[in-house]
Amino acid sequence: MTAGLDVLHNAGPDVLHTVGLEVLHAGVRTTVQDLGRTGFAHLGVPRSGAVDAGALRLANRLTGNPPGAAGLEILLGGVRVRATRAVTLAVTGAQCPIRIGSRPADPGLPLAVPAGAVVTIGRATAGLRAYLAVGGGIAVPPVLGSRSTDTLSGLGPDPVRDGDLLPVGPAIGPPPGVDVAPYPPPPPNLRLRVWPGPRDDWFTPAARARLFAAEYQVSSDTDRVGARLTGPPLERAIDGELPSEGLVLGAIQVPADGRPLIFLADHPTTGGYPVIGVVDPADVDLLAQARPGTPVRFTVVG
Repeated sequence: MTAGLDVLHNAGPDVLHTVGLEVLHAGVRTTVQDLGRTGFAHLGVPRSGAVDAGALRLANRLTGNPPGAAGLEILLGGVRVRATRAVTLAVTGAQCPIRIGSRPADPGLPLAVPAGAVVTIGRATAGLRAYLAVGGGIAVPPVLGSRSTDTLSGLGPDPVRDGDLLPVGPAIGPPPGVDVAPYPPPPPNLRLRVWPGPRDDWFTPAARARLFAAEYQVSSDTDRVGARLTGPPLERAIDGELPSEGLVLGAIQVPADGRPLIFLADHPTTGGYPVIGVVDPADVDLLAQARPGTPVRFTVVG
């Protein structure tokens, strides 16, 4: 059920007239993402979608797209694309230098790119993931109603590669007239609001108190599936394992080593380790931009 991008290399004129971007350098890991495929968790299909959904929504607004249009999620920058026709672009999320041809351009604004111009998104100076939206959206074939690349299940288009030709849909509306679109830089320290449960009773009172008293750090073992944390382990009050239960975005699962794992966009739909709490949905986007070593503290809500 994977819809590859390389098939467009040999496409005929009926397809090629829709191409809007040629990928000259794909960077470390660039994927196509929208707001995900919902309604299939009961079949074991994760939602996926942009890890920093707010950044993608903003990029789409700046290019005249609906909020759920597909764009590019770019890990740590380092991407170059050529516009095969005149397009409007916007880049949000991680702070990256941008150039259109030889001139610098601003993030967080609509950028008019003429046909043939090369757009360079440099290495991120803060944050992890930049989002590139183009007027009309990246129009790869949808799978189960979404164009998102799911790195866990393999659904959706392949990760973007050098030489890919990306189709772009027709522009729906003009970009807004804005002087600046406020999007704060990633904070140096995270404070995440957490709803306790559903399995907080599987942990000792001391462990439950420690979760909200201790400082953790984002580990290098972090990807689109989840953010693993380093810090004080959380001791269990109940031994053994749970039958597999449903998981949601932001669930804080505690594996056998006692160190929390916060699930992100490509999380599995079920798991057997107890979930001590769930990060408030409004705070999950903050984890999308948290580099390894970022301090994390939790605040209880509910």
